[in-house]
Amino acid sequence: MKFPDTEGYFGQFGGNHYPPEVWPALEELTSTYRLLRYTPDFQHDLETVRVGLQGRPTPVHFLKRTTAEVGGARIYVKREDLNHTGAHKINHCVGFALLARKMGKRKLIAETGAGQHGVALAAAAAYFGLECEIHMGEVDMVKQGSNVGRMRLLGARVVAANAGQSALKEASDAAFSAYVEQRDHALYAIGSAIGPHPFPMIVRDFQSVVGHEARGQFLSLNEGVLPDHVVACLAGGSNAMGMYSGFLDDPGVALHAVEPLGTSDETGKHAATLSFGTLGTLHGALSIVLQQEDGTPSQVSSVASGLVYPGVGPEIAMLHEAGRLKVSAISDEEAISTFFRIAKSEGIIPALESSHALAFAIKLAERSPSSESILVNLSGRGDKDVDFVLNHHWDEDDS
Repeated sequence: MKFPDTEGYFGQFGGNHYPPEVWPALEELTSTYRLLRYTPDFQHDLETVRVGLQGRPTPVHFLKRTTAEVGGARIYVKREDLNHTGAHKINHCVGFALLARKMGKRKLIAETGAGQHGVALAAAAAYFGLECEIHMGEVDMVKQGSNVGRMRLLGARVVAANAGQSALKEASDAAFSAYVEQRDHALYAIGSAIGPHPFPMIVRDFQSVVGHEARGQFLSLNEGVLPDHVVACLAGGSNAMGMYSGFLDDPGVALHAVEPLGTSDETGKHAATLSFGTLGTLHGALSIVLQQEDGTPSQVSSVASGLVYPGVGPEIAMLHEAGRLKVSAISDEEAISTFFRIAKSEGIIPALESSHALAFAIKLAERSPSSESILVNLSGRGDKDVDFVLNHHWDEDDS
């Protein structure tokens, strides 16, 4: 929590690189958040909605059958998939909605990839009586049709982004443009720990409930002993920073960031930013970016819509530069195989995003002694992915 500094930097990463016309709105958000975040009234309202609407706390659960099948280290999961709307995203969405109401804003604007952030924000907006506008890549709208329907059912206006790859990066561009036009009456509820100051700080703070809960729960389950490994999938970094927040100051706990390798690292059909990215600016912040020689973001690929992003948040970049993160990558094929495996072995259908983290945890468990333990952020459930997976990756061997 020492970071960011007063200019919004995490070491050399972060800052505010949005156009000057937006600075007053961002400064208003920063000052309001700093004023309210630790006040008893704000914390009481936040806790009320976390318990009543979200269903927090979510449990830590031992994957008994998978651990027995794999051998080696014990695998536990933080069940963020059990949140209302199906993922960790609602942790910061209710926070943004509460901030908007305190600031006198009547509308929330955001982007979404897999649709989980969009559904969570639509639910939060409905709860607080706010308008909601969600921008989503046209490709993702087809792939995640059930989530589009849920957003609309909850009262949100869903706008198709059809430039470039028609995916998460383009949805973010469109959402920002809409925010610039409507900033007097709307608040941009960004979907991850990315963007200009103060967004990475705000999203991290609201998501830190995941790591702090998980830490206490794991200690209770394991007689006061911390996990040896903490694992999260990585794109922008909201679920990762939420999970890491509970363990950053524990040098004996290895923090693993699992990136999407897509179909190939050789052809560039991946979204493994820390593995292959370089210093650059994306969506208003200096960070690590997958980019072409001219500095424009590269086209990226993953079977998980929520991981199709060519950058990472600035705090993730700082932790990586400091050597605090162990970075690995999981292919589409490995993630899909794990999607089926966890469903059959544990009765849990994980999101394809979370399946990347679980696939890595299984590989890690296989090469680790049985005395060690692994805690995975199961960041979302896979209801949204079922039709896509069955239509494109199901065969008789899976029945």
